Amino acid sequence: MSTSLLEIVDLGDGEVVLQRVEGDSEPLVSIQFSEEANTYLMGNNLEIAKVMIQAGIEAAAQLAEVNNLEVETAEMSETRTLH
Repeated sequence: MSTSLLEIVDLGDGEVVLQRVEGDSEPLVSIQFSEEANTYLMGNNLEIAKVMIQAGIEAAAQLAEVNNLEVETAEMSETRTLH
């Protein structure tokens, strides 16, 4: 993903999206709350969506770190020569 600025936008219909600030590109993430969920959240759906997006970003970063470590370990074992 590019290093452009991102924004979280409440579309007002129970949907919250993560999108790039510039341009009219498709949202990167979309969270849709049902009417029942909106009632349960008592108007706090934007705050809940922010926490959900943050958790997703953190999980993706951790997975990328683990995958990178696995690739580095595999590359090291392939280049070793035992005598």
